[in-house]
Amino acid sequence: MIERINLAHLPTPIEALPRLSSLLNGPKIYIKRDDQTGLAMGGNKTRKLEFLLADALAQGAKLLLSAGAVQSNHCRQVAAAAARYGLGCTLILTGEPPAQADGNLLLDKILGAQIIFTSRENRDRLLQETYAQAEAAGQSPYLIPYGGSNATGALAYAAAFEEMMNQGMQPDWVIFASSSGGTQAGMILGAHITGFKGKILGISVDVHTETLQQTVAPLVAAAAQKRGMQVDCAPTDVLVNADYIGRGYGIMGQGEIEAIELFARNEGILLDPVYTGRAASGMIDLVREGQFKPGEKLLFWHTGGTPALFAQKYSRELSRAV
Repeated sequence: MIERINLAHLPTPIEALPRLSSLLNGPKIYIKRDDQTGLAMGGNKTRKLEFLLADALAQGAKLLLSAGAVQSNHCRQVAAAAARYGLGCTLILTGEPPAQADGNLLLDKILGAQIIFTSRENRDRLLQETYAQAEAAGQSPYLIPYGGSNATGALAYAAAFEEMMNQGMQPDWVIFASSSGGTQAGMILGAHITGFKGKILGISVDVHTETLQQTVAPLVAAAAQKRGMQVDCAPTDVLVNADYIGRGYGIMGQGEIEAIELFARNEGILLDPVYTGRAASGMIDLVREGQFKPGEKLLFWHTGGTPALFAQKYSRELSRAV
């Protein structure tokens, strides 16, 4: 039996985006609001943590340990889940500590996480060292992978895909931000479980197509095994578009700024500058290029992240641009 705890506000709503659809003069666009999962401002990681934290508690964990960027949405939600269940939380964040905490980093601190800053090159080594030290100190640590993306975490988006189908939504395309691969792997498994006939397109925010495909495919098979299934997924079965990485992870460009503005001013929906802003920018560009048929349904899956809007790194540039 697959263990799961309740953290998220589910099911998250699906909404039509009529004004954006009309503006782009293309297919009908809908949105799945996983920015409303509820845990400390929500996001897709809350779903993953329902499975990961259940596993941690079953193992008697007293400390959650994970890693991410300074403005990591994943780390914010790990910190919130730890607080909710009375566990310790240590976060390894890659980057320089800012003069003043803001955005997700401020929330990490409010939620009580211990924060250790390091370089990306030293992150994995420091994670293992911190885990070993916590274990030696009797803290019973539980290591949550980057982005919550392992077979256990991927189960969450298989369940989420079933949730979408049970809401009566059967789009021709599901489009979302893809990075560490767990969300996309879960969706592919969910599509297999439900018999979904549409296409699942991950807009990469940071890694090239082949790299992400090689990450996602084995996660699909591993997550399927946890559900007592055998699903063969070749890397070429994973649809990825990496044309919108721009200058790299976490570097906001004109595409992200335009997407944030269009969603806000036409639908009253806030996107973030790192993940959903980039994915929406890609979707908008593909619509303009005529990549979708006029009668098709597009579901944009909002994976959260809006606290990053309030980080000075992004807010200064946005305030000048909008």
